Amino acid sequence: MQDGEDEGNTSATSATTGARTSAAHSRSSRSRFALGTAGRIGVAALLFILLACVATLPWSLGSVATGATRLARYEASNLSLNLLPPIWKSLHGDDLTRVDAAVAANQYVPTRILGTDRLGRDVLARLLAGGAISLLVGLSAAAIAVVVGTLYGSLAGTAGGRTDALLMRVVDILFGLPSILLVVLLAVAVDGVMERRGADLSLFARQTINIATLLIAIGGVSWLTMARVIRGQVMSLRAKPFMEACRAIGVGAPRQFYAHLLPNLIGPIVVYAALAVPAAILSESFLSFLGIGVREPLPSWGNLAADGLGELNTVESRWWLLAAPCLFIAMTLVSLNFLGDELRERFDPMRGRRSG
Repeated sequence: MQDGEDEGNTSATSATTGARTSAAHSRSSRSRFALGTAGRIGVAALLFILLACVATLPWSLGSVATGATRLARYEASNLSLNLLPPIWKSLHGDDLTRVDAAVAANQYVPTRILGTDRLGRDVLARLLAGGAISLLVGLSAAAIAVVVGTLYGSLAGTAGGRTDALLMRVVDILFGLPSILLVVLLAVAVDGVMERRGADLSLFARQTINIATLLIAIGGVSWLTMARVIRGQVMSLRAKPFMEACRAIGVGAPRQFYAHLLPNLIGPIVVYAALAVPAAILSESFLSFLGIGVREPLPSWGNLAADGLGELNTVESRWWLLAAPCLFIAMTLVSLNFLGDELRERFDPMRGRRSG
């Protein structure tokens, strides 16, 4: 009887220990993916910006009647209503007369929440549509950089030897070149080709080629750091016992990558992607500010800031035309950096050692 009781107590103790271990693992997993204060602020700000820019696309891209034609709201204009003040400033004098005359003539009257620009276009519609374009370019360029960097770094780390040395020397050479200059040169070269074929290309084709060039240019120079990080991680993982076991039982290289290496690379990939998106958005905004990124009539935060800069003067400073796109750029970059720092802390392989 005593032996039976001892066995029963041992089984109960084992079950209790297993339950506690499982609960501890569950709590550890939850704490690993739980965001801190900075991460929650970043996520909340990003959700606000995404909803503001993406959910309003049916409105900002919706067509409105401007005389005999219909245009998207972000490019519809009424020159007689240019440079109207925002809604928090009351209309008076000439501005009130212009609005009354446009209403009486049944002309297009843009919303005045953020006022109108020099061509009489709705600044709010252009800000929201431009945000969607800037976010699309940033996310797409970062995705290109992540995919290219992951594949390139994995190939270098897996091949080793002379192949690895050759591939990484290419990365070193590209690192030595001014990346923004390469982007500018590529954009200018594509512009030259489009100018020679100007009559053969529609406005839509020009805009598509322009954005595609921007994506390739920014993504094509942003993958270098990712390649170095992934190469180091792959070389470290290949020395682990589970990878030696894979090679010993004859698992093929593609399956080694997809089934064993890639799942262990998710952490660095997620962290780098969160940090690459703000860099890509900033590059797009900078290029558009210089006039070689997203071009008119398409808006982006960069070219909106460039237009707003021209309205700062000592006579009548229309500061809101510059402040609005700059505020959205700053909010996006800060929130993405908050989120990226939080993810880096959560997925840092040394975090467990420091905590212990």
